[in-house]
Amino acid sequence: MKKPKFFSILKHRKKELTKEQIFKDVVAGIIVAIIALPLSIALGISSGVTPEKGLITAIIAGFFISLFGGSRVQIGGPTGAFVVIVYGIIEKYGLEGLIISTLMAGIILILFGIFRLGNLIKYIPKSITLGFTLGIAITLLSTQIKDLFGLSIDKVPSEFIQKWNVYISHFNKIHFITLLIGILCIATIILFPKVNKTIPGSLIALIVSTLIVSGLSLNVETIGSAFGQISSTIPKPELPALTIDKLKVLFMPSLTIAFLAAIESLLSAVVADGMIDKKHNSNTELIGQGIANIASSLFGGIPATGAIARTAANIKNGGRTPIAGIIHAITLLLIMIVFMPLIQYIPLVALAAILAVVSYNMSEWRECIKIIHNNKFDAIELLTTFILTVTCDLVVAILVAMIVHFIIIKLINKNNDKDIDSRIEVVC
Repeated sequence: MKKPKFFSILKHRKKELTKEQIFKDVVAGIIVAIIALPLSIALGISSGVTPEKGLITAIIAGFFISLFGGSRVQIGGPTGAFVVIVYGIIEKYGLEGLIISTLMAGIILILFGIFRLGNLIKYIPKSITLGFTLGIAITLLSTQIKDLFGLSIDKVPSEFIQKWNVYISHFNKIHFITLLIGILCIATIILFPKVNKTIPGSLIALIVSTLIVSGLSLNVETIGSAFGQISSTIPKPELPALTIDKLKVLFMPSLTIAFLAAIESLLSAVVADGMIDKKHNSNTELIGQGIANIASSLFGGIPATGAIARTAANIKNGGRTPIAGIIHAITLLLIMIVFMPLIQYIPLVALAAILAVVSYNMSEWRECIKIIHNNKFDAIELLTTFILTVTCDLVVAILVAMIVHFIIIKLINKNNDKDIDSRIEVVC
């Protein structure tokens, strides 16, 4: 098994760690931390936990992914892909069930890496990858409707169909001031990069909306009104109470977390490789992801994986070694210690607006439409994965879609002697 990239780079530090590169990594790490701050808070809340859990995940898991991972530029933390899964686990098994599931998922990821299963991920066709990405984007967007429209709903169901039934029955009670703040935030996130590409639009939207709501004393729900006082300290690591019965019941949720973390982290690493013209080690990356998820669970965090958008931002700002990811985690820790009391004034609608834009960006709907138009077999795989991801379960969606994929291959083989490998476009 190859060494984590951080230790490989330390071995060749004279060549890799010049003063100029270290400075670039530090700057990139600070910028990515600023980008990750509102996202981590928003993802924590949307996952059904308190805001600081999202930050704790970005700090703890982000640190260990950079320290032990197989990519030199990967930035790890909570991502939108996990929101619906985490919310469903908490609703069914409680917070302890989520912590145990995340711990077990970390162990499964390490086993994936030890048995060199990282290379198998590349055989998942692009049509299936796009299908579950689109499904995750739609389900993530659906979790933000309550806060975006200011709907007064005591408890939102985790299931997609039931959730929308509840929304539709409450749309006659839209809080228009909240909705206007949400529209302002979305417009700011989209338009501000045209003014300044260094400062993230999401941060500006967060600051502006908070000043408006607080300054005008608007009746808009905030983090403080929803969650009360937010802790600004990292809790001591604690092992959850494990029993055979709990492990049996939580095995499938753990497998879902591990499978999604593996796919998303390796996909992110492949995208990063193309941007820096370097190669990651997939099995080492899986082990790093496993260690990070175990650590996150011990500190009460939620599942984490490589984040494509934050990794891309790291690269664009000059990050080329894991030092950037480590600085990102340390910066978030300092922000949490110093500024957490101010976070209670952030409007929930601002966080919903941020995740609505994240959902749109991750959907890759144009690419999906192109695939559906170009190849009927790819269209079947994509739509099968999409529908099952939204209505059922990610693991079920992937397994059924892969079965459909191999049936299609067999049919093509039967009716066409030509090499069919040309139609299989893989993710890495």
